[in-house]
Amino acid sequence: MNMKTAVSELSVCVEEKNAWVKIAGRACFNSSVDFKTLVNGLSQKGFSRFVLDLTDCPLMDSTFLGVLAGLGLKFDAVRNGDAHPTIELLNPKPRIIDLLENLGVSHLFKVLNCDELANGRMEPVEPALAKPDRKEISRTCLEAHQTLMDINPANVPKFKEVAQFLAEDLKKMEEKPG
Repeated sequence: MNMKTAVSELSVCVEEKNAWVKIAGRACFNSSVDFKTLVNGLSQKGFSRFVLDLTDCPLMDSTFLGVLAGLGLKFDAVRNGDAHPTIELLNPKPRIIDLLENLGVSHLFKVLNCDELANGRMEPVEPALAKPDRKEISRTCLEAHQTLMDINPANVPKFKEVAQFLAEDLKKMEEKPG
């Protein structure tokens, strides 16, 4: 894993129960921790509709896809009437749609193709004050890949070795003193 990979830029606009989150650039493991923290935080504050603007996002790596799928699964599990949280993908590139379909997680999201909904009202999301350390990034990567394997058993051969490596690496980091 190259920890120096450029982090995509996240921006957000919130009103009523809606949150628009724009991802500009490649959505990868480096931005997955901030993304997960943002969506979980807004969800806890009562926001229930998340529109993920992917107009300027050319690609997602497997970690980001796993975090996204995990959020979709979590929201899918709390369906109780019309108030359940949803994640909608705005203007995803065909490559991202293909990845979601190939991983067996596309059913967790509604796809929208239209103009940007919150254009001009987006505020940059400041990365977490305490940058995620290598251990937190590795834990997020491991959880994301485990989620993809749990959702679709056909993903096990794709990610089993990656998950095993991440689990071993994380165990080594947790065993190190201080």
